[in-house]
Amino acid sequence: MRSDLAFGALHTVQNRYMLCQLASKATRRFHRPNTRIQDTMNEVFTRIASADRKRVYSEPESADEGQRRAA
Repeated sequence: MRSDLAFGALHTVQNRYMLCQLASKATRRFHRPNTRIQDTMNEVFTRIASADRKRVYSEPESADEGQRRAA
């Protein structure tokens, strides 16, 4: 079930908003024509859940570093 996959992927990402952002971007990139989007989303959630946190999403070390990147 997709909700189980989403909860499994939530352990890898910091919060739900970041998970939605990452899953939607990855689904757009990995989707192939003539396949179901649902299958692509399931594959993305599986990949996120099995990946290392540092490899999935680079997080700033501190708040200052995050602000320097945005400016």
